[in-house]
Amino acid sequence: MEKASLLPADTYIVKNCTVLDNENRNILFKLYQPIIGSVAINLYLSLWSDLDTTQIISVEHTHHNLMTNTRLKLEDILEAREKLEATGLLKTYVKYSSINNYIYELYSPLDPKEFFENPILASALENNVGKKEYKNIIKFFSIPKIDLNGYEDISMSFGETFDVSLSGFTSDNISNIRKVNQVDIIISEKVNINDILEHIPEEYLNKKSVTKEIKSLISKLAFIYNLEEVELAELIRNSINEKHIIDKDMLRKNCQNYYTFEHKGAMPSLVYKKQPEYLRNQVSDGTKRSKMIYTYETTTPYDFLEGRNKGVKPTKNELALLETLLIDYELTPGVVNVLIDYVLKINDKKLTKNFILAIASQWKRSNIKTVEEAMNICKKENKTKTVTKPKTIKKEIKPEWYGAVLEEDTASEEEIKKLEAMLEKR
Repeated sequence: MEKASLLPADTYIVKNCTVLDNENRNILFKLYQPIIGSVAINLYLSLWSDLDTTQIISVEHTHHNLMTNTRLKLEDILEAREKLEATGLLKTYVKYSSINNYIYELYSPLDPKEFFENPILASALENNVGKKEYKNIIKFFSIPKIDLNGYEDISMSFGETFDVSLSGFTSDNISNIRKVNQVDIIISEKVNINDILEHIPEEYLNKKSVTKEIKSLISKLAFIYNLEEVELAELIRNSINEKHIIDKDMLRKNCQNYYTFEHKGAMPSLVYKKQPEYLRNQVSDGTKRSKMIYTYETTTPYDFLEGRNKGVKPTKNELALLETLLIDYELTPGVVNVLIDYVLKINDKKLTKNFILAIASQWKRSNIKTVEEAMNICKKENKTKTVTKPKTIKKEIKPEWYGAVLEEDTASEEEIKKLEAMLEKR
């Protein structure tokens, strides 16, 4: 799909395809913002505010007007818009002309129950806010339990309260009446679900029972657990109940159990996750350092290492090392990328486990969370090495990796371009 270039003079109108209320704001801020960031949420709310008094459609605006109101650059608006599209909050249509005309359709966020049942969104939220805050968010949206033991339901039915008469009733076309509308999140299809289902005999599975909802769940589970078609087919077989229907809860549990067994108890692999939005650098000045920060922050450790391996997939030992850094040492994905790049530079392109873990231990103690903090500590150690130390009788204890030489910028312009080109092909 060709991307349309966005210009300030391009026009847009906003169409409300759902019913929006203040509860949506709570959901957007608490569930979606940690994943897509405040800029994307700001754009959503700005488009919402463009609607007319009937909350249905806006007048025509230019993107220059949107830039002025949000104080955002055009490229920031485009990036934020794509995040809204990917998470099902917005659909975009364009009509090409000398001045392109856009239609932005607003959709409701998932309700809390649907959100937490979505394995991709729930996993992304937990990864970005941490387990403790994730539990607090679940608690916020939970309904308190009240013991109804001893109480009697005395609620009146409609028929007991009103007399019903159908005289004069006409059944008009109500297909365009407003209702809560949602769009499923957009993910790259990792597996061909139809091919998988074709290999499951009819006597095991009632193919007519496989709804779009179930197919969507299969796609999401394949994505979040990084499952191949052969693995997924077996997991689906084991999740078919006595009615020859795929049990969704059983499938979720089987995928989780399979993953934790294969990865020695670890939950979904973090090697495929990117630096959390709230820990990213918000300022880019176009320098070589800014470009490298952006690459570290927007590339998963898996893809980054594959890029550094010139397209060769990481080995099982390398993947285990990445997961150790992310899970046991609790380093963020962007920081892991800096660490991997640093070690390859100073250790003759070898990822020696003990050497890497020695650095990771110090970074964990120093609470290194952002890419800039990681790059700065590398630069600091490099500078410290060049300072002449006074002679002393007491031998100073230094970390194993102390004094390793690192260039001020960890990659050349040519290396950055090669890495970006490799990632674009994925």
